[in-house]
Amino acid sequence: MAKRINLALQGGGAHGAYTWGVLDRLLEDEEIEVAAISGASAGALNGAAFKAGMVQGGRDGARAALNQVWNKVGSLDMSAVPDWAQAFLPDPGFVSKGIEYSWAYMWSDAVSRSVSPYSWGALYRNPLEDIVNALDFNNVCADQGPEFFVCATLVRTGKIRVFEGDRINTRAIMASACLPTMFQAVEVEDPETGVVEAFWDGGYTGNPALFPFFKPSLPDDIMVVNINPLVREKVPVTPSEIQNRINEISFNASLLRELRAIDFVQRLLHDGTLMPGQMKDVRVHMISDDALMNELSVATKAVAVPSLLTQMKAAGRRAAGAFLAEHRDDIGVRQTTDLREMFA
Repeated sequence: MAKRINLALQGGGAHGAYTWGVLDRLLEDEEIEVAAISGASAGALNGAAFKAGMVQGGRDGARAALNQVWNKVGSLDMSAVPDWAQAFLPDPGFVSKGIEYSWAYMWSDAVSRSVSPYSWGALYRNPLEDIVNALDFNNVCADQGPEFFVCATLVRTGKIRVFEGDRINTRAIMASACLPTMFQAVEVEDPETGVVEAFWDGGYTGNPALFPFFKPSLPDDIMVVNINPLVREKVPVTPSEIQNRINEISFNASLLRELRAIDFVQRLLHDGTLMPGQMKDVRVHMISDDALMNELSVATKAVAVPSLLTQMKAAGRRAAGAFLAEHRDDIGVRQTTDLREMFA
């Protein structure tokens, strides 16, 4: 019997290659059926590739579509990776530091903090556009395959917006991945009002949104693929470390808020304050690799180093395989993430 799950895919730039690995491993397992996907930023790109490929060619089609997307991401400019750092490949820590202290990255980082993306005029270009445009949106928006939700942040109000069905297009995916210091806000029709609005990265308000999974028709199991480490034991002291941790905390905040709300509802249901059926009693599972992500930084999110993409894919595959080996029988039965401990 198939084990139906919902996938919650975090954003985190090039670190989304870890999610690529998780999805690649899950697709090998015939017992796992993905009923719905919610994604922000890189999670939205992964989700779109997964669904388009699944509709067109089943599990093999989904794996091929994900491979194609990340091969294109890996072919983007690597000029910020200095030669000495590349000599240490594939050590992720050395590569991360190499990028952070390269003149090319420090210059681009400084420019992004002092020069608006609107200052480039006719020279402005979002490098993700060609990658997203290559997706087959007839399949991304198809009724077949998993339900798909894309999260973005409405600039004018700071509220989350979730795109689904035929509301998902190139601009919706790009809006979900729009970091405002790097890219101009993406204008797209608001799925709630029909008015064209400016949007920023979905990670600020839903990384990713979990509430779309509360529909009665969807399964109770939510599998979160977390690529922003929840814990860093070392206190950040350098400017790059501080900026990196700020980025991680801000991009985990919305997810933690929803997980805390789920924990609260679970307690109300389990102690009898709420009657069964009044609210959905979801089961949360999480796949993550904080050890690997602690070696990386915001620099490796911004610069897609092919060797690191390969390592992150492999790490995602290992983590998904380990989860299935230990918790396959728990899916549909019990929660494997200790939310009480997380918020203790």
